[in-house]
Order: sequence, then structure tokens, then C-alpha cells
Amino acid sequence: MPKTELPEILLVEDSTTDAELTMRALAMRQLANRITWVKDGAEALDYLFCRGDFANRRNIPPRFILLDLKMPKVDGIEVLRRLKSDVRMKTIPVVMLTSSAEEKDILLGYELGANSYIVKPVDFEHFVSAVSDAGCYWAVLNQLADSH
Repeated sequence: MPKTELPEILLVEDSTTDAELTMRALAMRQLANRITWVKDGAEALDYLFCRGDFANRRNIPPRFILLDLKMPKVDGIEVLRRLKSDVRMKTIPVVMLTSSAEEKDILLGYELGANSYIVKPVDFEHFVSAVSDAGCYWAVLNQLADSH
């Protein structure tokens, strides 16, 4: 599939500030035009499974997901659990992008199938660098199976 036809990046982030910084960082790598931002885990599941407000969206999986851990309604761990337990969704790369550096969160994320776990740097420049590097890797360099 040509790069211009690639599905969007799904950003699951409840913090408006962090979401705007993430989108800004991805824009630096020309990835911003393919981002869909949802504000909690429930909305992410609706998007992924084409239900609720997203019932009429074209059912193309995102190229990868940037997933926050601590969110209202449905947390990132539960989104990851549901995603990786669904045969249609389990191959979508998921990058946990969170402020939690707790060992139990990191271990659980990987046990449930996260492909990467990035702790959000507090410093703006480090945050931008971490997000843009991750976005470039997962959206451009990483090779996906033919099902995507």
C-alpha cells in the first residue's frame, strides 16, 4: 500500500496538552495529517471496533496506536487487553505513551502485548524527540503484515 494511503495513527490521550504536544512532535516528521485523536479508552474502543460515534467510519485499522495508560472511563490497560485479544486487531502495533514509570505498569503492558513502552519525558524537547522518533519508526520504518 503506498504511504499516502496508509491508515491513520490513533492517539489515545485524555490530556489536551499532551495530545497537542504529541501531534506537534509528529508534525515535525510529516506524520500529523494522519492522526485521529480520541480522548479516553471508551472512545478508542468505539473507534477501533467501528461503533458508537464511529459506527460509519471506514473499517481500516490504524497503522499504530499511541496509547496513554491512565485515562477516564476505560484505562489504557483495558484498551490494550481488548485490542490484543481480538484476532482482527492484535497485530496493530501499540506504543504505550504514559507518565507512569511504575514497574508493574511496564510489565503488565508488555505481558498484554504492547510493542513499546515510553515514559513521557517532562522536558519539552525530550518529549518532542521521544514522540517524533517513535512515530517515525512505527509509521514509516516498521513493516506490517499484509493484513494492514
